[in-house]
Amino acid sequence: MENEEKTTSKREDTGKGSFLKKLRNITCPYTGIRMIPSPTLNDVESKLAEMKDVREKLSFLSSFATNMPPVEHLIFDHLTFYLNSNPDKGLKDYFKECFKEHLAKLQLEEFKVIDNVDAKSALLSVSTQLQLRKETINCRLQILNPDGNLFFKRKSFLEALAAIKAKNPYEERVLSEIMNLALFLPTSGSSVSAFIVKYSRREESEILRRLLLGSIATIEHVHPHSTGGEDSVANFLLVSNNGNKYRENIPLTVYIDRNPKIPEYCQTHINEIIECIHKGELQGHERYPYMIKKTLFDESEGRILLDLSHYHYSEEKAEELERMRMEFKPYSDTPKTQNSPRL
Repeated sequence: MENEEKTTSKREDTGKGSFLKKLRNITCPYTGIRMIPSPTLNDVESKLAEMKDVREKLSFLSSFATNMPPVEHLIFDHLTFYLNSNPDKGLKDYFKECFKEHLAKLQLEEFKVIDNVDAKSALLSVSTQLQLRKETINCRLQILNPDGNLFFKRKSFLEALAAIKAKNPYEERVLSEIMNLALFLPTSGSSVSAFIVKYSRREESEILRRLLLGSIATIEHVHPHSTGGEDSVANFLLVSNNGNKYRENIPLTVYIDRNPKIPEYCQTHINEIIECIHKGELQGHERYPYMIKKTLFDESEGRILLDLSHYHYSEEKAEELERMRMEFKPYSDTPKTQNSPRL
């Protein structure tokens, strides 16, 4: 039945937000890093493929170091230092030497989260609590697997938690809180140890690609699609791949609790978008700052209140400009080159 529901559910469509991908050198509203357009990653991979020495590759990637998310930046710095200090060794040697120490650290990070999940489960009924404990015990066994070949799967645990049925509205709230706790389980985007353990099994090209992958600009549903969020311009936000992936479908309020600087990053983000619109970019989308302001305010329960006082267009003027451009577009393929006048 579950599989049938997946096949019949509406698939997300971010096509209406593709105009946001025209933006360049924009701050991620979730992480604060400068995002990289996806075509740039393809160009970087092509150039890396032409290089033979890993040190040359890292030197080339150094121009993107400031774009890297914190974990990836730390890994990049560690790799650079290690290879410069060990001229006779390669990238895989670094992961091999670090693996055991970081596996132990990762296990402790995972246990800490699972301990919190178990503690919260005491608020559930006995039968529901037992269901949950079976899952956490299974996780602990996987984490402590002595031969090191069977790695704990964060995604599998989250799916198992989601499958536990609440007996009443109170349990539903508790299970929701437990899921939010479980989402703190480390990932390669949030933990250096998780990164090292995961990529110790990967090829050099994939490791180097991963250093930039988290910075790639993607289209995010502010109100998650999986919980009913619409495929509409008003619900789309340009965010980094890591910011998008690590949020998953948790409420924006919970995400802000984990990342208190999100409101600040969002303001920087919209300031840069407004600057682009003032330069004549994103024509036909002059209303977007007002639309995303409302969505972010609603989804954050008032914790993100964007300041648009420096925007040249009132909401009425922005709507009028969009309407005029839509009416003009069918009759001319020639784009306007002049900046729109200020109010």
